[in-house]
Amino acid sequence: MKAVGYHQALPIDNPASLEDLDLPVPQPQARDLLVRVKAISVNPVDTKVRKNAAPEAGQAKVLGWDAVGTVEAVGPAVKNFKPGDRVYYAGSITRPGANSELHVVDERIAAVAPRSLDDAQAAALPLTTITAYELLFDRLRVPKGGGAGQTLLITGGAGGVGSILIQLARQLTQLRVIATASRPETREWCLALGAHTVIDHSKPLAAGLKAAGIGEVDMVASLTQTQQHYAQIIESVKPQGQIAVIDDMPVLDVMPLKTKCISLHWEMMFTRSRFETPDMARQGELLAEVAELVDAGRIRTTANASFGTINAANLRKAHALIESGKAQGKVVLEGF
Repeated sequence: MKAVGYHQALPIDNPASLEDLDLPVPQPQARDLLVRVKAISVNPVDTKVRKNAAPEAGQAKVLGWDAVGTVEAVGPAVKNFKPGDRVYYAGSITRPGANSELHVVDERIAAVAPRSLDDAQAAALPLTTITAYELLFDRLRVPKGGGAGQTLLITGGAGGVGSILIQLARQLTQLRVIATASRPETREWCLALGAHTVIDHSKPLAAGLKAAGIGEVDMVASLTQTQQHYAQIIESVKPQGQIAVIDDMPVLDVMPLKTKCISLHWEMMFTRSRFETPDMARQGELLAEVAELVDAGRIRTTANASFGTINAANLRKAHALIESGKAQGKVVLEGF
């Protein structure tokens, strides 16, 4: 089968950083679905793994943690899907990725794809949707329909996670949503997705909040460059407020949180699948819930750039855009 992967961890401007490959077809086990991949999207995790995780000598590593496709076969213990079902999912970081014609995924972390979206539009959603949903409801523990009188600040609102988090917060809670963006086009993107207010994260956050008449916020979803904004985030959070973080950094000093008694939460959407937690199936359930919201017209796709068919050259371009830090919404690719 056709696939895109790599044999060495290399900079994206090296043609060998991602290569077109021919690999054996994977076989579904136990609760696996064998999916014929129709479309994918690219996330920052793809670039981080590519730069830092070299495969074993002689082996190829395939990336890709967003996919839409059709079920071709099922494992012997599969309960909820059958061949022909159109599914979407983010997969597991402990298994080969979805940048391949055929891919296996545990049925518990998959769901029927939104019927109102085409394959590329749907492929933009899974990983960022799971991240945003878990951050909002599992980590910050905002009740569905709750949050009245409280304020959520989302740093990096125009990115992949921010783009869906704004929508989930507006559609499923009563939170006042403030997003950050530094360019006119990303500011307008955030407002179109439902942010009540947008402030400029290239300037001090606390000053931006005060200028907008907001002052301190109850909670912050720090989605990118947390170390850069950390002091400003702490200044901007109310005493006994909350911060949820998703990005990677060498170190994060928690002592400055003590004076205000601020709680810190980590969100990593691969945790449930990596450790096969008892509630692993919650990811499939939440994707099904969001598919219904999409089909009801309440949530829109975050796809914002199409890079053509799934091949090494196009994926290198997509990785380069993600690494530039200027991606808005999600980058998608479709077909082999």
